[in-house]
Order: sequence, then structure tokens, then C-alpha cells
Amino acid sequence: MKITLEFWRQNGPEDPGHFEKRTLTNVDEHASFLEMLDVLNEELFAAGEEPVAFDSDCREGICGQCGIVINGDPHGPERTTTCQLHMRSFKDGDKIILEPWRSKAFPVIKDLMVDRSAFDRIVQAGGYISVNTGAAPDAHSQLVPKKNADRSFEAAACIGCGACVAACPNGSSMLFTSAKVMHLGLLPQGQPERRDRVVNMLAQQDEEGFGGCTNTGACASVCPKEIPFELISLLNRDLMKSMFVKARAR
Repeated sequence: MKITLEFWRQNGPEDPGHFEKRTLTNVDEHASFLEMLDVLNEELFAAGEEPVAFDSDCREGICGQCGIVINGDPHGPERTTTCQLHMRSFKDGDKIILEPWRSKAFPVIKDLMVDRSAFDRIVQAGGYISVNTGAAPDAHSQLVPKKNADRSFEAAACIGCGACVAACPNGSSMLFTSAKVMHLGLLPQGQPERRDRVVNMLAQQDEEGFGGCTNTGACASVCPKEIPFELISLLNRDLMKSMFVKARAR
């Protein structure tokens, strides 16, 4: 395959950035997208140019570090992580445009790499439960309705890649936050902090500079782990209940 890459170059959050272009020939259609980027960097290095910086870690579709906007789509044309995307998804002669996640809350570190530590701070604001130390309880000691267990498991599948933010026209992180709130809030173990968790994590989300949710559904349509869009409704329900309880306590 012969492809033309137009990739984003930026030396940091204060740098205006620009696109550069390069054509690759003899690209193996069975190569993964990141393997193709490795080939690009080998050519750049051989030519005495600086390689393109991009995130990757497991390359197994587990960690979500490999986020790149490809031709306007987070992670590319397939609903998967960038590392699990293969060049057979493109055609010979294609032009591929590569950009980093675009969000005020995700400042660019370099080229295609962004700082997603805002997600970590949202989790730190409430993504925990109270537990008694000691021997582990029997698995059947706390009964969980199957519907709640299944929905909690779906929410817990979120890998925090940020594709939902990159796809949202408002740069909202509501799908991510709802997943992190509800996978605990749907279980008995998550009940002690349930009311405070939703308020604190949403407050941190706003503080990080993410946009507001207008329910376009773009977030769920690109999520590589297929996090249900309905989780946002569950989060809003918990928020309303929490605000009602706090108002009555005054």
C-alpha cells in the first residue's frame, strides 16, 4: 500500500502547532496502525528528522493510551483502540490525517500526545469505597441484583482512553465520569459514598474545564469498550437525588 500521512506537530501546550506531510510506500495491509507509525518514525530518524511522538503501552486494546484522531474519528474508522486498528481498514493511495485529542482539559504534551491526568483527578475526587480491613468476605455474603451487576460490569470496562471527549462537540467527559461513578454506585459496597461521590466527581470534572453534555451520543458511538450511553442518565438521577437529600438536610 501507498499512503500519505498528514500529522500534527506541536512542541507543547503553548506552541501553535502545524501539520507535516509524508508519503509511505509498501505499507503492509496486515500491520497495525501503530506499527505503521513505527515505520514512519524509522524513516524520519533515518532522514535526520525528529520522530513523531505518540502514546502507546500495552498495544493489546487494554490500556487506552494509544488515542489518536484519525481522519476526524477518535481511534479511526473502526470502533476499537488505535493499537487494534489495522491498515487493511484503509485503501491504497489514501490520505490519512492524524491529530491529538482536542480538549481544553487535555493539553498537548508533544505532537499526538496529550496530558489526560484530568481523568485521574476526577477519579480521585470520589472513585473509592469504604471498606473494613481484615479477612476477605465470602463472595455470596452481599447479594447484588443481576441487572445491577451487569450494568456495573459494563461501566467498569471503561479504560479512560478519552475517545468520548475527543468525539463530543462540547468536549464533555460525562460518559467517562458516569462510568466511574456508576460502576461503584450500582453495587452495595459503593453505597456509603454514593451521594457525595456523584457531586464531588462532577465538581472536579467542571473544574478541569470539560464542556457540558448536550446528549448528542457521539461519545458512546466511538467508545472502544461500548460503554452504555444510558449511564449518563443514571448519573443525572443520582445527582438529583443527592441534591434533594442535601436540600432537605438544611
